[in-house]
Amino acid sequence: MSHESSATAPAAGAVALDAPTADPHGLPPFAAATPQAIREAFGRALAAHKAEIAAIRDSADAPTFANTIEALEAAGRGLGRVATVFYTLASTCSDDPIRELEREMAPVMSRHWSAVSMDPALAARVDAVPEDGLSPEQARVLFLWRQGYERSGARLDEAGRARLAEIMEELSKLATRFSQNVLADESGWFMELGEEDLADLPESLVASAARAAKDRGKTGHMVTLARSSVEPFLKLAPRRDLRERAWRAWVSRGANGGETDNTAIIARIVELRIERANLLGHPTFAEFKLAPEMAKTPDAVRELLMRVWGPAKAKAEAEAKRLAEVAAEAGANDPIAAWDWRYWSEKTRARDHALSEAELKPYFPLSGMIEAAFDCAGRLFGLEFREVEGLALHHPDARAWEVTRGGVPLALFVGDYFARPSKRSGAWMSQMVGQEDFDASVGRVRPVILNVMNFAQGDDETLLSFDDARTLFHEFGHALHGMLSDVKYPSVSGTSVARDFVELPSQLYEHWLETPEVLGRHARHYRTGEPIPAALMEKMLAARNFGQGFATVEYLASALVDHEMHRLTSAEGFEALAFEKAVLEGIGIPQAIVSRHSAPHFLHVFSGDGYSAGYYSYMWSEVMDADAFAAFEEAGDVFDAQTAKRLADDILTRGGSLDPMDAWLAFRGREPDPAAMIRGRGLDDAA
Repeated sequence: MSHESSATAPAAGAVALDAPTADPHGLPPFAAATPQAIREAFGRALAAHKAEIAAIRDSADAPTFANTIEALEAAGRGLGRVATVFYTLASTCSDDPIRELEREMAPVMSRHWSAVSMDPALAARVDAVPEDGLSPEQARVLFLWRQGYERSGARLDEAGRARLAEIMEELSKLATRFSQNVLADESGWFMELGEEDLADLPESLVASAARAAKDRGKTGHMVTLARSSVEPFLKLAPRRDLRERAWRAWVSRGANGGETDNTAIIARIVELRIERANLLGHPTFAEFKLAPEMAKTPDAVRELLMRVWGPAKAKAEAEAKRLAEVAAEAGANDPIAAWDWRYWSEKTRARDHALSEAELKPYFPLSGMIEAAFDCAGRLFGLEFREVEGLALHHPDARAWEVTRGGVPLALFVGDYFARPSKRSGAWMSQMVGQEDFDASVGRVRPVILNVMNFAQGDDETLLSFDDARTLFHEFGHALHGMLSDVKYPSVSGTSVARDFVELPSQLYEHWLETPEVLGRHARHYRTGEPIPAALMEKMLAARNFGQGFATVEYLASALVDHEMHRLTSAEGFEALAFEKAVLEGIGIPQAIVSRHSAPHFLHVFSGDGYSAGYYSYMWSEVMDADAFAAFEEAGDVFDAQTAKRLADDILTRGGSLDPMDAWLAFRGREPDPAAMIRGRGLDDAA
């Protein structure tokens, strides 16, 4: 029986994953989420959604905003509920049954959404909705629904729609395989460390290596390919041969041959994306993807990236010379290789700035950084956080807080902070439940927001690097975008905004972590509780742009490969690693630096459609976040109440209910200037 037609009723007394949750906070019922329960709930929810869509499409009543757009906004509730449960588990608690179900459901979901989004009769009904008398938010929602049907192919002929549906189904299968292959390579590799290998490693790294072994059911110590494990090892391990071994395993994820190799998958994805773009009237996938974004055109993206590339490359080359000098002084005469860069960079930072990561980490315990993120949200937006115990969350490591303002419940925030083999790498925010307020029978729906990270868990206290702490603030900025959302319609709620605008709130929030006001209050030694010494904080802030040449080059390398790959008009003879190599050689990447994300493990770009042709958006948003934080600095107080209110009113609460440039102009009063971002990265002196 197909999933589309299967509608097995839940057993008596069983919790239905597609039904409204009984949890007072709105938390999905993860405790009931067995693979069979998920499968059955998908069957019921897909059938229900099909019936809802048919009723809207086939209505004899003349189209109105209420009976068409609001009906579409309300449709698919059950499908959204079960999908939230399933995809949360698939990304954070994956096992063989979940992975099998993920492969099974990918084509089913693709076929379903293609049928909905390509329905020409439904698109015609949306087109016929009168525009008179709509509120600004309603007008924006109607525009986005019409744009969505245009971009999904609803106006193609029958053959075109059929072919596009086939493309989307195959892309969904390929994306699932891609992400599962990366996870398999990451979870399948480890390097055991003997006692002699632990010499000269800081206590925090030894503890992390012990924890990694314990998590895999082994004794001793090991390095894994979780970023929180391998990056500190590359920074701090004196054994060059071990660093090279770990580095090669890390950068070759998805490109090791055999069943988990992603290179052929990438070639097929690129080919299908070009065909998709062509069907929809665009010569390249980049042009198709960028049309609704702030950037609008591929040339605008490349202009920004290349404007920064020159000073970033010059800065990185100057850094390389300094690393070589420090290495030579220490008696290491080998040329600096990619597996050496982080190690000698850490040594150089300690030498030139009298600063080391091992010295800093005790002042950045995870608990303290969570409290710092909450405190900033309180000072800026009046939010309060109270931890809620006893909830059935998706994993025992996860924690939950009720978010209130003036004592009034606003949202539930869930944090899942620790790396584990069953969790996808990286860090992200998702809306388990999005805010909305258009159904009078339901009232305002409070959001349930999830932050996921991959920190190396400590036995007593988890200590973060400053970059880790910045990641925590980044994802919490996304969380605030979801929590503070105050719109009527779910399709424009929270982070439902242009891809190159969505990173503005997250990257902006990182700035508060670097302020003396926040560091002085929250950077405290995890054992003594003593605040970070003023001299150490000053050194840290003085060194904030240390290594920015390297960081900017490795980011831009990935962004430019993504960009150029999706400007292709043909995929004939395409081979991902050869193409990547040619792009990087063409821009003259420094010899000892590689892309932050090589194509075979570039999850942003190939595990789904989200950041495809869109990895540039981090830098596009950074142009705005540097300018936005400058507004607080110009006010003379990084917690200035009036500026914070404008930020909330014009950007954070508005979601996608208005054009992103209009939102920006309402907040700042002028277009953003890239010069502020270049200065912020310390690249202006390298131009």
